[in-house]
Amino acid sequence: MAKLTVFFKYKEIDSYLFENRVVHIGRDETNDVTIDSLAVAPAHAAIIIRSDASTIKQLNDNFPLIINGQKVKEYNLNDKDTITIGKHDIVYNTTETETDPQPEELVFEEGKHLYSDYSDNDVHLQAASLQVLTGSNIGKILPLKKAMTRLGNSGNGVVVISKKKDGYFISALENTGKITVNNIPLNDSYSKLGHNDILAINNVSLQFFLH
Repeated sequence: MAKLTVFFKYKEIDSYLFENRVVHIGRDETNDVTIDSLAVAPAHAAIIIRSDASTIKQLNDNFPLIINGQKVKEYNLNDKDTITIGKHDIVYNTTETETDPQPEELVFEEGKHLYSDYSDNDVHLQAASLQVLTGSNIGKILPLKKAMTRLGNSGNGVVVISKKKDGYFISALENTGKITVNNIPLNDSYSKLGHNDILAINNVSLQFFLH
């Protein structure tokens, strides 16, 4: 069984559960997952869901299929992959029950009170987001739209991701030793983020991606 969660502008708008079968995605109402947008082909993609693996295929060459920020024709899906179709994102999840204890969740803050050096229009970069990989918010997409974005819980580790002219940079405001980028401790330094980098903040994992 697989779960497909549809997002538009980073807000969840629908979710579906499917047993092993072929799932069609597109603008036409005959699809299993219908997305009413001119940016979506009438028949855009198909997912072959099997118990051991799932494969997604592009059905229309004029409408791109993007997985985790990369254009593909066909792709073997992994748990938590993000499928981008037009202006919508679809998060693919297997539905196996998690037995590990849930980590403490993050506080996600974004607002002008956090900013000192940049306004929203000072820096123009390729859009970027974070996807939560663990916990009850698994699959949630956090857009990095502002000049500075704060993540974490005071006392357990807090970071700031800053948009600068040459990229996105992460630095620690409070570091308890549990903050890593690709399993490397951040310590008191700062690091430039690259596509698909994995952040861990107090045992909560997130993936940074460009889109």
